[in-house]
This record gives sequence, C-alpha cells and structure tokens, in this order.
Amino acid sequence: MARQAIAEDRLLARLNEHGAIGATADGGVCRLALSDADRAGRDRLVAWMRELGLAVQIDAIGNIFGTRAGTEPGAAPVMVGSHIDTVANGGRYDGNYGVLAGLEVLRRLDEDGVHTRRPIVVAAFTNEEGVRYQPDMLGSLVHAGGLALQDALDTVGSDGTRLGDELRRIGYAGELPVGSIRPHAYVELHIEQGPVLEAEAAAIGAVADLQGISWQEIVIRGQSNHAGTTPMRLRHDAGHAAAAVAVFVRELALRLGAGQVATVGRLELQPGLINVIASQATLTVDLRNSDEDRLRQAEAELQAFLQRLAEQEGVTITARRLARFEPVVFDPRLLRLIEAAAAGRGLATRRMTSGAGHDAQMLARICPAAMIFVPSAGGLSHNPREHTSAAELAQGASVLLDVVRRLAAE
Repeated sequence: MARQAIAEDRLLARLNEHGAIGATADGGVCRLALSDADRAGRDRLVAWMRELGLAVQIDAIGNIFGTRAGTEPGAAPVMVGSHIDTVANGGRYDGNYGVLAGLEVLRRLDEDGVHTRRPIVVAAFTNEEGVRYQPDMLGSLVHAGGLALQDALDTVGSDGTRLGDELRRIGYAGELPVGSIRPHAYVELHIEQGPVLEAEAAAIGAVADLQGISWQEIVIRGQSNHAGTTPMRLRHDAGHAAAAVAVFVRELALRLGAGQVATVGRLELQPGLINVIASQATLTVDLRNSDEDRLRQAEAELQAFLQRLAEQEGVTITARRLARFEPVVFDPRLLRLIEAAAAGRGLATRRMTSGAGHDAQMLARICPAAMIFVPSAGGLSHNPREHTSAAELAQGASVLLDVVRRLAAE
C-alpha cells in the first residue's frame, strides 16, 4: 500500500471552516437536518466537491454524492463518507470528519497522479442524527431500501414540519433516484465518541460490529390534582410513573449486563406546574445491545413493566416505536484491510464495537461495509467540547486513503 499521508493542516482547515457553519457561542455546532444551517453546510460541501472536479449528484431524499471517475467507469464505486448534520449542541467532528476526510483522500490522489480502476464516491447522508426527524440514519436507510421514499418525505419533525417540504425549501430535493449508486464497498471514518481508544492508547479502531438500537416514545396519562390536598394513596401521578420507568430501565441494563445500555433522554411533564400533580408525562427510552436476543429481552421486560405500572398507579400508558435496528456485523475482509493499513503506518489498532448508530450500518445491507475510528478526547461527543487532535485526525484519514486505494484497484 502507498504511504502518502493526509496533511494535518489542510484537513483541519476544512473542519474548522465547515465547523463555523452553525457555530454556537460555546464553541459547538448546531446544524440540524434540513435547517438553514444545514443548507449552508451542504452548499459549502458541494462547492468543495466541484473544486475537486467531482461529479455531484443529489438524490430524492437529499443525499449528496461526489464522484471521482475511475478508469473503468462501469465498475461499482468505492464509497466513503458520513453526514454533516449535528445534534443541537454538537461538536465539529461527529460525521463531518468522515465526509471532509473523504475529500482530502481524493485531493491526495489527484496530487499524486493516482488513477484508480473503480470510481470513488464521497457521500453525505441526510438526517443521520435523527434529532429533528426520526428515525436516525434516515437518508442512508432510504438509500439502502429499508424505508420507502414517500414515507421518509412524509415524516413530521419535532417542530411540526414535513421533511419533504423542508428538503424542497432548502433546495436539496434532488433528481437522482434513491439507491441508484450500489457500492463495491463502503468505509466510514468517524471519531469514536467514547473513551476506549484513548484509554488504551490505540490510534485506530477497526469497528467489527455495531449495537442494535430500540427507540420508544412512552406517553403516560394520569390525573391532574392539587399537590397539597390530594393524599398520596389516591394519586394517579404521571410524573411518578415516568420516574419509575427511568429507574427501571437503568436497573434493567445493569442487571442484563453484556453490553446492554438504556437511557431516558427526554422527559416532559404536563401541566408542568410546581403545585399540580402531572396529568401527562412523555418520555423516550433508548435501548441498545450488540446481541439481538438480549435486546429483545430488554424490550419485552420493559413492556411487561409498563403493563404492571399502569395497573399499580391507575394510569394509562402507550408506547410508540420511533426506531428499531438490529445489530450489524461488519465485513471481516474490510476489517483486515483496515488493520493492515494501520499496521503499515505503525499505528496501534483495536477491534471494537460501536455503541452509536452510523450510516455504515445501513450501507452494510447492500455492500461490504466497515468503519474506522480515531480517539475522542475524554470520550466526549454530542458536546461542544468534542475534540480529536489534528495528528489523530490525519492518521485516521491516512488509513482511509490506504484502504480506498486498495479497494479502488480491485
């Protein structure tokens, strides 16, 4: 494999320039999917793609593809990329790094005069975070055929907007039919978003598998009443029931062990007054496990608990599935290529599981796929203090360069 390296300064310059789009006062980034900031980020990305001479295509769900031609145009392309949308209080590396590093890989190939047999595509998928519109990884899920285009376009966001309307509003409802590009392989470079690589002093993570995800929205309806005059035994307190759910899912995860995690990430009470018993609680539960059977067990135990809780507290409880993805095992050959590329550069590697969802899990439905991780300082992500050093960013991008050159020559 070639040993040309990705330049730290140029990669960091792209990340900093793009990170200024949607920048927040605390040093973070807020670029929610299909917002005005997302449109500006997309415009900047497309301009960079065209500066590199890439053929830019946008599909009907707004996924952006920039293609560098190969010597055999009909060959299935090697695809790299990720997403450029963020959470409301995100950092500048999550998702963005994988896309912009892909551009730097192509710039390096151009400068070195390298012509590859297969085309190479840099992709930026729509709505990976799933903050404004659910499910997450929506654009890549549509691309892989796991969600019908019309259903995706009809998705109503947390702010009441329709996804298809917002896609047209920002000018990114493209003409390319979804799923048109079928890759030879897909490799996604990403920050770890966890503490393992830093703790073990490993430079590169070769991601072997990815946790299954179960998202539910739970609505508990009780009865409002005076906080001072209603005896405890006669209450139908939606707030208390919601708290019981939060405690239960944490204890469930600790009891199941084996990689099971559980989170209540949002909780809203109505009417939300200090001296009124809550009549309604709306909360979300996020369950994850790399073992599908264990994840199903967690879901079943939660459902049984909700039934018992409703009877005990005299409330009604309804649960609505927001997203459900089975665990994914990535391609073993690609993992070996990643490890070999890292070893060739003298970089320590570690095989690992991703606890977060990524577009790679959707692409794995239609082609060999894998992920490369680089360390996250302090394990922080989805946080304005998200950080990875310039040297570590360039190391990961250089490993990506080597893997892409190998795959594009096949």
